[in-house]
Amino acid sequence: MSTPPTADNILQSPILIMAKRAALMRAQGRDVIDLTLGEPDFNAPPHVLEAAHAEVSGRLTYSPSNGIEPLRHAIRMRMKDIRNLDYADGQVTVGCGAKQIIYNAFQATLKSGDEVIVPAPYWASYPAMIKMCGARPLIVSTTREEGFRLTAEHLEAALRLAKSPKWVVLNAPGNPSGSLYSRKQLLAIAEVLRRYPGVMVLSDDIYSEIRYTNDPYQTLAAVAPDLRDRILIVDGVSKVYAMTGWRVGWGCGPTPLITAISSVQSQNCTQTSTLSQLAAVAALNGSQALVKERNAIYRQRRDSALSVLGACEAIDVACPEGAFYLLPRIRTIKDDQAFALILLEAGVATVPGSAFGIPGHLRLSFATDESILIAGCERLVQKIKASV
Repeated sequence: MSTPPTADNILQSPILIMAKRAALMRAQGRDVIDLTLGEPDFNAPPHVLEAAHAEVSGRLTYSPSNGIEPLRHAIRMRMKDIRNLDYADGQVTVGCGAKQIIYNAFQATLKSGDEVIVPAPYWASYPAMIKMCGARPLIVSTTREEGFRLTAEHLEAALRLAKSPKWVVLNAPGNPSGSLYSRKQLLAIAEVLRRYPGVMVLSDDIYSEIRYTNDPYQTLAAVAPDLRDRILIVDGVSKVYAMTGWRVGWGCGPTPLITAISSVQSQNCTQTSTLSQLAAVAALNGSQALVKERNAIYRQRRDSALSVLGACEAIDVACPEGAFYLLPRIRTIKDDQAFALILLEAGVATVPGSAFGIPGHLRLSFATDESILIAGCERLVQKIKASV
């Protein structure tokens, strides 16, 4: 039986804990390079800022809990354009970031004793949110050899063991792995899911447009349309448009689920900021040229960091296909949490892999200036060499 969440047993985000420690040290005058947060160092696109400035002088009133109609329409059109998926208006809802959409979905559907299958490495907030809803995360470990992806075989094994499975989480490009799923891999997963008709799928696509491959993006709802009434696609403006603080995300899925998510939203915060929603409309409807330009910058940063890390024999790091994280395995350490604190004292802030269900690793964000990133990676390598 799951333990009900209380103020004492709700864990803080380990990512934010490390970021706060780094910020405190910097406020004290310490030289700390912060590679913790998945927050782009770019500004929102100029046309988005112009749209927001134009609206801010007007009267910004309450808006529907499921989002303003122009934003829902823009989301629907964007889903059709980039994923070839048609959604009706009642199949779209808006929240205060993708994170809130995920939590609202779990809150609307989970009860004590339910289980959610979460592949590791995972975004650190998935297990915490599941536990807060009284359910249990069922962690399925993946390997570097598997590309840090959930395989159909592992999914089948997990579903057989589960007593009350309600959701399977798919996140691609993955945070922190950067891994993508191929069409073939998703078809194999779909075949397993067809044998478990009561299980829903959370398709967290928040990094879907930050990719370093020319191959079309593959998402389960498009690959297996017969499963669409069990799939919730989650996305938002935070990552691709560098609009983290605007807090706008959305979910697209079956009408009953979307209605339930909107009902939760109406009770826990009424609505997403009206001004932020108007800015999101401008982001989706405006020029997408900056997306390609910034992806090229991210790719350059990734490659530069890989060059520095790859020169150290004690580091094993895969090349991410998307998102903006590196997940190096440090062969010479036994405790990644302790080593992350040692690194912090040495002037580089990272997040221990244990926070993502993959001990022995570190997560480094390359959503920062290239020169700063390289300096941080060099400090990491120097500390590893000094500790051997």
